[in-house]
Amino acid sequence: MRKPSGADPKKRKGLIIVNTGDGKGKSTAAFGLAMRAAGNKMNVFILQFMKGQWKAGERKSFEKLAPYVEVVPMGDGFTWDTENIEQDKATARKAFEIVKEKLNSGKYNMVIFEEINYVLHYKFLPEDEVLEVIKNKPEMTHVVCTGRNASEKLIEMADLVTEMKMIKHPFKEQGIPAQKGIEF
Repeated sequence: MRKPSGADPKKRKGLIIVNTGDGKGKSTAAFGLAMRAAGNKMNVFILQFMKGQWKAGERKSFEKLAPYVEVVPMGDGFTWDTENIEQDKATARKAFEIVKEKLNSGKYNMVIFEEINYVLHYKFLPEDEVLEVIKNKPEMTHVVCTGRNASEKLIEMADLVTEMKMIKHPFKEQGIPAQKGIEF
């Protein structure tokens, strides 16, 4: 692959990365970046906007990567079938205030907003407010946003966007539910 003309091999900046699409692997890819960063002794903060207190395998793994990786699960679970939208909005707000403080602390090389795209798509938080915080992140901090339905504004602002496309899924084709080690 050719480098763009005028590329400076010493030029670096914190990237805004978006993993979106209807296929599996958005959060998994972000966690791979977290693992890679931790292996390079970089500090990573992960805010899980939707997964709540599930006993997710990634959290058990990240405990072993301390002190480089810190994970905070904040969600009430996947709430697109919510019966209490005000509770969902309050939880999203609380989570956002935590991730905003961590992002601006200067302590982290990478901050992962896991499932933020769902939060924005369902309007649990004002999109412009969230994007403004990400846009004004510390210069060298990488931000990773995951979840389906990334907005056009977020995609436009991002430096790197990957769309996971579902070709086949065991639940949809065979009725196989989420499995330990694969989905959680």
